[in-house]
Amino acid sequence: MELTRLMSKLKMEHLPANLDALCEQAAKRELDYRSFLTEALATEWAGRHQKGLESRLKQARLPWVKTIEQFDFSFQPSIDRKVVRELAGLAFVARAENVILLGPPGVGKTHIAIGLAVKAAEAGLRVLFLTLEELMTRLKRASQENRLEKQLQQLTYPKVLIIDEIGYLPLNRQEASLFFRLVARRYEKASMILTSNKGFVDWGEIFSDQVVATAILDRLLHHATTLNIKGESFRLKEKRKAGLVTEPVNPPEPEGDK
Repeated sequence: MELTRLMSKLKMEHLPANLDALCEQAAKRELDYRSFLTEALATEWAGRHQKGLESRLKQARLPWVKTIEQFDFSFQPSIDRKVVRELAGLAFVARAENVILLGPPGVGKTHIAIGLAVKAAEAGLRVLFLTLEELMTRLKRASQENRLEKQLQQLTYPKVLIIDEIGYLPLNRQEASLFFRLVARRYEKASMILTSNKGFVDWGEIFSDQVVATAILDRLLHHATTLNIKGESFRLKEKRKAGLVTEPVNPPEPEGDK
């Protein structure tokens, strides 16, 4: 059977375009048959992995793609690099644990959340990123259209669900109840990564109900790692470099899980 047809039947999408170059390199390096076959199959696998990664990142709806390696830890010395490295190993996902990132605006909470999401996507896991406002829009619309259970079920599928910007806008009691139902649905089944500019003591105000806030925190924190990021905004740093800001601005720090 002709090689091109055989690769087509085997659904090899990436090897054909690289085959001539692989053959040339194999001849120059005098590879044996087994080594050449290994490299050929590795090329196909790398192409499939990259295609899958691109698909998972698209489905994740990340606002941008940034990695943990790109994070400037020197600018935020309050962050324990060891803890972030351990999180990047994704053991917390395997254990269905949560990550909560607290801190004032601009200190890198969303960057770390996205970096962990990218690590999960690279590991072949399904990821979804939503702001709290986007999440509430989804859940309220589903509730109005009598398909809330279906929407909640769909939101349990991602192995990692990132909810960004908790605390910027208060929720009413209905919205708080919907958020609680989502947290309860994912509890001990799949991981969540949350970012907030408010400390836990202020979550009763965010959710308009101290009892609901306590129930939410009880489930979120039962198996969780909390990072309380203290420091200046990256955006203010860039403005200072440009001469637009002359004095350091130290926004109030949230009180995390001490």
